This record gives sequence, structure tokens and C-alpha cells, in this order.
Amino acid sequence: MPFSADHAVPALIVKFGDYPLHHGGVGAIRSLGRLGVPMYAITEDPYTPAASSRYLRRAFVWPTTGTEEPERLVEGLLRIGKRIGRPAVLVPTDEEAAVLIAERQKELGDAFLFPRVEAGLPRRLASKQGLHELCVEHGIPTPVAAFPQSYDDIERFARTARFPVVAKNREAFVRRARPAVNGTTRIGSREALLSLARDWGECPGVILQEYLPREEAEDWIVHAYFDADSNPRALFTGVKVRSWPPHAGMTANAYVVDNPELADIAARFIKQIGFTGIIDLDLRFDRRDGQYKLLDFNPRMGAQFRLFESESGVDVVRAMHLDLTGRTVPEGEQRAGHRYIVENIDLPALLAYRRSGYTTPHAPTRASGTELAWLAGDDPLPFLTMLARFVRPGAKHLYQLWRTSRRGGG
Repeated sequence: MPFSADHAVPALIVKFGDYPLHHGGVGAIRSLGRLGVPMYAITEDPYTPAASSRYLRRAFVWPTTGTEEPERLVEGLLRIGKRIGRPAVLVPTDEEAAVLIAERQKELGDAFLFPRVEAGLPRRLASKQGLHELCVEHGIPTPVAAFPQSYDDIERFARTARFPVVAKNREAFVRRARPAVNGTTRIGSREALLSLARDWGECPGVILQEYLPREEAEDWIVHAYFDADSNPRALFTGVKVRSWPPHAGMTANAYVVDNPELADIAARFIKQIGFTGIIDLDLRFDRRDGQYKLLDFNPRMGAQFRLFESESGVDVVRAMHLDLTGRTVPEGEQRAGHRYIVENIDLPALLAYRRSGYTTPHAPTRASGTELAWLAGDDPLPFLTMLARFVRPGAKHLYQLWRTSRRGGG
């Protein structure tokens, strides 16, 4: 490594919600742990893949749902901070954690290190409606969207809408407590929309969005870390080959691909809104009009962040730790052609994509190297733990997600 991390400053992986098979947290533990940074993590139980990593100094078992009152979550974080015994860099892996940290900076600031961002900005970015409004305000292309306030609004929308359309939960923070849909849902007809909407209640917490045909689209990813002045200290671009659930879920297979135009779009948008910290963006290139349309803005580390590393050994988590501890973040080109595979979801994704019509002409025909999400020669236990926990509940979960996406296309 052409740089060294500050071994006196530990890091804490923060997640709220019950999703023990999270490869992003394992990746962050390995990334900083390999540099000698003392690593800690919040886990659902002592037997998660993250808890089994050789690079984890201690797992703090704290089962949460993501629906707790903020005061309770802040108190829990502060208790963990006291047990660590020195200020630690916080690495949030979900929107709930990122928003809580931003909105409770005063309470958490003495016990932890984290990028100081405008308190309300991460919540707005994680909100589908908030993000849409920011895109319109700053001239960033994004799919046409509607935000119904009642069933009557949905009926009016259905009379003139061009189907299929896409339904998403409007706010990231109700997805665990009162989700209207199980993730991004393609709805194929007026009748299917009205049928689903009957279960959404008096004030539907959904966004109804223009559908970008997969046959005319290519999915892209931007991961980056921006410093206190909203300048990129590490910025990467890649193309998504497969995801699960298909075309709407978590990245299952992706490549690093240089895209200066996309990098410029992301950097300008971040500068305009004044964000600081790690970002994970999903954009869809629409071949019909030649525009990159922003679909999702995750104001935190993405699960597939280990796809991206510079030639100097920097990824977004390492960049944040270096910057927050006052060290220089080395510059370096990204590893173009590198591939990332999530072993437990890429096979079902591959089967689902065979006749989908989706193509990725920018993906290399041959990978320059491969990063696996779970299997690592220097840290094998998380992979074995994942297998042990995945086989039955994981297969059932994947089947339910597949059934949900099929019903949405009715």
C-alpha cells in the first residue's frame, strides 16, 4: 500500500434492521481491517457473517428493526461508543443509519467521527420524492414521476398513464414499518395498479414513476467519497450487469467502466447540493434520448462498494477513514475492467436475465480481475457462515421477491 491508515482510530459498522446476510458490511470490515484499523460492528446476533470475520475485533449484538425511536438508537450508539473507549469512524450501511447520524450530529459528535453534512440533506436524498425534487431543481435528468396523496389521485393517474409504470416506497424510513410495495415494482396495467393500490391506505406512501424499458437502457453505478468542501477524493463509475430482484434490486454482477461524462454529472450535482461523505448512485442510461437518469441516491456506503478500488489501493471507505483522520487520500485511476460478483444472488439473477432483453454493451468481454462479495482466502469464515444461513431462508426469500416482481407485472 502506498499509504497507511491511522491505527489509533477504530471504525464501527452501523446498521439498523434485520438483514444479517449483508456483504457490504463484511467488505468494509475487511477493507479497513486489512489496513490494521480496529474494526467493530453492530450485528443482529453473534453468528452473522460479519461477526465471524477475522478482521472484526468485536461484534456488538444489538437486534434492531429500523423502526425504533431516534432517541433509543442514539442512546444505543453512545453506549457502544463508551465500550469502544475512543472516537470511532462511523460507517453506515443503510439509509436509516445515515439519516440518524446526520440529524443527531450534536449528540454523536464527541463519541464518533463522521462527515458533517447539512442535517436534513441525507433524509431528503434518500426520499424518492425529495430526490426527484432536487433533480428537477438542479437540472439532473430523472424519470417522470407522480406522488399520489389518495386513492382518487391514483385513479386519475391511471386514466392517462402510459403503462407499464414503476411503484416505489416514497420514503426510505417507512419501508420497514409500513411498506406499500416490496421494493421496486413494475406494474403492467391500469387494472393491476388499481388492485395493488387498494391495500395502500388513505395516504399512499408511494411514488409512481415512468418505466424506462430495459431493452433501451443500461444501468450504471457511481460510488464516491466527497470531502467537507464537496470535492471528490475518490470517484468511481461502473456498469451493472445483473441485479436481484431483476432490474430493480441489489447488484449481483457489475464491472468497473470508465465514464467521464457520468463522473462529471455526479461531481457537479454533489457540489450543487453541498453533500459530504460517501455516495452510492444508481442511474439508467436511456438510449431513446441519450440521457443518464438518476434513479436512486444512497447517502452512504453501497453494498457493492468493493467493486471499486483505485490503483493506489483506495476505495470509498478507506478514503473516508483517511480523510476524517487527517491523512492524505492518494490519487489514482480506477481499476477498469474489474468485476464484482455476489455469489448467493448472481446465479438466480443470471437465470432471470437470460431472456430479459437487457444488454450491457459497455461491459468488458473479459474481466481484468474479480472481487467476490463473500469468499476471501484471507477471511473464509464469512462465506461459510453465509452458506449456512442462506440455504433455506435465503432461497425462500429470493422466491418471494421473484413472485412479488411477477405479480407487479400483471
